[in-house]
Amino acid sequence: MASSFSSGASSSPAKAAAARLIGKVGEFADHLRSTQAVAQDAQIREAVTRTELTGALEAALAARDEARAGLRSDALRRYVAEAEIRRLRRRNRPARFAEQALARLGPPGQALVIAAAGVWRGGSLGAIAAYARRGPEPAAQPATLFDQAWYLAANPDVAAARVAPLAHYLLSGAREDRSPHPLIEGPWYRRQNAQALAATGLSALEHYVKEGAARGREPHPVFDSAHYLAGAGDIAAGETPLEHYLRVGASRGLSPHPLFDPVWYGKQARRSAKDAPALVHYLTVGWRKGFSPHPLFDPAWYLLQNGDVAQAGTEPLTHFLATGAREGRSPGPWFDLPHYVEARGAALPTRVNPLVDYLQGGAWTVTEARPGLPTAAYLAANPEIVEQGLTPLEHWARRQPR
Repeated sequence: MASSFSSGASSSPAKAAAARLIGKVGEFADHLRSTQAVAQDAQIREAVTRTELTGALEAALAARDEARAGLRSDALRRYVAEAEIRRLRRRNRPARFAEQALARLGPPGQALVIAAAGVWRGGSLGAIAAYARRGPEPAAQPATLFDQAWYLAANPDVAAARVAPLAHYLLSGAREDRSPHPLIEGPWYRRQNAQALAATGLSALEHYVKEGAARGREPHPVFDSAHYLAGAGDIAAGETPLEHYLRVGASRGLSPHPLFDPVWYGKQARRSAKDAPALVHYLTVGWRKGFSPHPLFDPAWYLLQNGDVAQAGTEPLTHFLATGAREGRSPGPWFDLPHYVEARGAALPTRVNPLVDYLQGGAWTVTEARPGLPTAAYLAANPEIVEQGLTPLEHWARRQPR
């Protein structure tokens, strides 16, 4: 009995201690649950705050890009308002017959043909005649938007014709859909301005220099006058945006198009593009070497995905801007064009390239420009892109191996 009493007496304090321990554990569990609830509530509040801040930042970025769009429109509007539209001549059949007769007289007659076109900048008839006498000499560069060396390289039959290349272009080259300069895409310009060119019989060069530029027409799919003028700011009277780019804009590192980033391109073509404007280098040499004009456009990938473009030997960025985007072709592995078009829906402006739209403000209006890359989350994780002036996809693409 004593033994039994002793065991019961000793177990009672143990039970009490256990009860106290269980009570403390319960209190700790309650405290832990309370702490977790507070922490969870704080996390929720933080997440809500971050979401609200990110949303506000997206709205601010969209407003910023809308303001920039206004600056581009204003720059083009001012240029068009101040530009002079020069008198256009009509090159009908009798006029062309007379020009052909003049050309057969040799350099003096060819000089008269060039002078009558009105594209020579600030030169006397004597200067034009001196040019015509040099014939198909690559180094004889006329004072106009005509790249003689490039024209001869692209058209070897012209050298054999023993005629001044600019005269050849004016007399027959334009009607044969030959381009006068890497940055004047003759066939495309003719399609874009079909009515005006058909009514006057003028070449793309004549129309652009004398009227087209003054009306805000583009000389090439990869040249955007509004975009360029917004950054240039000091176009001389009577000068076209393209002339300004070739004269000083390229050397200043100005961008001629939203899809041509001179800094990005320069890092790839540092050694081989010393003497040529960056865009000219890309269109004549760079794309064949696989150089990319913009982080979101990959020429090699585009050609690999579009065998018809590669087979035709067409420069990929020009194709994408002229027809490829309308056909639903993506510009590279990082921008899913059909997905973006669907995401933007009716808000996507008509006749605006989807990738250009994305870069100029559309980025902040879609939940995902690319599947699996949510805009808000990427912006929250990489706030430095605001200061860098980049969109999420640009920032992401720059970090991918090439």
